[in-house]
Amino acid sequence: MTKNIQQSLPAEWSAQSGIMLTWPHDQGDWGERLPAIEQNYLNIVRHISHFEKVLITCRDELHRQHIKRSLALTDAEQSRLSFYIAPSNDVWVRDYGPLTVLKANKPVLYKFTFNAWGNKYSSELDNAIVTRLYNDGAFGEIELQTSKLILEGGSIEVNGEGTLLTTTNCLLSPLRNPQLDCDLIEAMLEEVFGIEHFLWLKHGELQGDDTDGHIDTIARFTDANTILYVSCNNENDPNFNELKNMEAELQAFCQPDGRPYNLVALPSPEPKQDSDGRQLPATYANFLIINDAVLVPVYDDPADNVALDVIKSCFPDRKIIGINCLALVEQNGSLHCATMQLPVGVI
Repeated sequence: MTKNIQQSLPAEWSAQSGIMLTWPHDQGDWGERLPAIEQNYLNIVRHISHFEKVLITCRDELHRQHIKRSLALTDAEQSRLSFYIAPSNDVWVRDYGPLTVLKANKPVLYKFTFNAWGNKYSSELDNAIVTRLYNDGAFGEIELQTSKLILEGGSIEVNGEGTLLTTTNCLLSPLRNPQLDCDLIEAMLEEVFGIEHFLWLKHGELQGDDTDGHIDTIARFTDANTILYVSCNNENDPNFNELKNMEAELQAFCQPDGRPYNLVALPSPEPKQDSDGRQLPATYANFLIINDAVLVPVYDDPADNVALDVIKSCFPDRKIIGINCLALVEQNGSLHCATMQLPVGVI
């Protein structure tokens, strides 16, 4: 494939029109944790709405009315909230929501195929949400492209200038695109996203992560030349070896001009387990960049404030807002996993 310099995938810190999310419901896996996770979502939405629009996917009309009533009791900017109906399996819209490509500086939505991280769970409803919302007018007159390529938004991280950071465990998983090798995947992403420089991590997958190592849990760009990454100095932490190996990989990466990247280390929270003693993939790297702010997951942990200060150093001109995500991480995801940014012009 030839390079497509007319298309690009904007960095998350680019101007946004809004954030998309799917509201949790009682037909999912939350069980008795549903009230706690709904409070989590109310907190997320009200903070986002102070800065930009929020597009909320509801299971059905009763669910929509319930969500509206709940949000009306908060200080959310009600005029910035929109509600659309589409049945869902789960809330992780980062991985089945649309990726917005700029084509000749105009937004185009790309819907990739979602198979629940290698057919680990049911995904038929989630895989249909973007098309359902598009047909219902949620994205206006913007063009929608669909692809059979299995690709999750949480598996890729871009700097907006032609570089993509990802992990081999995820993108090269035989349960996603077994017919594609590294070269073919790079060629496809180069064509669709205008990527010219690929950075592949072989290490860093967190214990309890059922995505096979999504990049948005371990390493993120904060500007074109800086990578914020999860570090670990506790040898008793089950993630210690993987994160140390990842750190060495990041130190060896070079920018297209040969310079090393600016690397900023995030702390790890103390190991978190669920009630059955299962390790949870709690991470501060799963933050969400919005207009003029960064929402950061926190976990009632001694490292919370340190993480907030580190992220503030990378985004000095944005407000840093900590949001307790202990309820979210019980289902193996966090703040970034549960949201998808929509650049200017989409809604």
